[in-house]
Amino acid sequence: MSGRAVLVTGGSRGIGRAVARAFAAGGDRVAIHHRDSAGLAERLRAELPGEGHAVVRADLADADAVRAMVDEAAQRLGGLDVLVNNAGVFGPADPPHPVFESSYEQWRARWREVLDTNLVGAANAAWCAAQHMRERGGRIVNVSSRGAFRGEPANPAYGASKAGMNAMAQSLAVALAPYGIAVACVAPGFVETDMTNEHLKSERGEAVRAQSPFHRVARPEEIAAAVHWLASPEAEWAAGTIIDLNGASYLRS
Repeated sequence: MSGRAVLVTGGSRGIGRAVARAFAAGGDRVAIHHRDSAGLAERLRAELPGEGHAVVRADLADADAVRAMVDEAAQRLGGLDVLVNNAGVFGPADPPHPVFESSYEQWRARWREVLDTNLVGAANAAWCAAQHMRERGGRIVNVSSRGAFRGEPANPAYGASKAGMNAMAQSLAVALAPYGIAVACVAPGFVETDMTNEHLKSERGEAVRAQSPFHRVARPEEIAAAVHWLASPEAEWAAGTIIDLNGASYLRS
């Protein structure tokens, strides 16, 4: 088989869809993971250039389902060379769980839901993928967020989950490098996706765009280009890197 075998979690829409397209355009075989958007995933699979693409499903909060999904992707693609941990949840349009506007039950439930998907689910996917990469090497790229650094006061579980993804990636970068597996992160700011459209189309949209001196938000394709590079053979020395992709809207020291 030509090209690499690539699994993109949350691949049916937004950043994940752009990532899947970028790899397929480069001649790779892509497994598009989704949780509950089979129609979108199948439509994307049919649109991708090349052959050998697949659609796989799992709730990332279900550890057994994650393992089965990664193994299925590897079986259908003929191995696994790249994992892109992109899937994640943020929350409803209204502030999900600010401290003084949440009951204790709501607070606990929201932390459990977000961490189980965004952090533990991604960690489980990385473990499962690494088993397939151990003999052949590979790449794992986590899609984090600037919220890991600047904080998410209305959604602290989201910010914490993304900070955890960064720390997890850096730990795995050291642990897996001897096996030829390079692990890195991208940390986007606002990106024009289904998840952010409600904010961008509201009265708040202008203020969101003004956060960047470019006076816009990112396009999914811009994030996908960075992910694609981090997964390339030329980017091995970027292992452990966290690339900020926020249009200078947040600068960290």
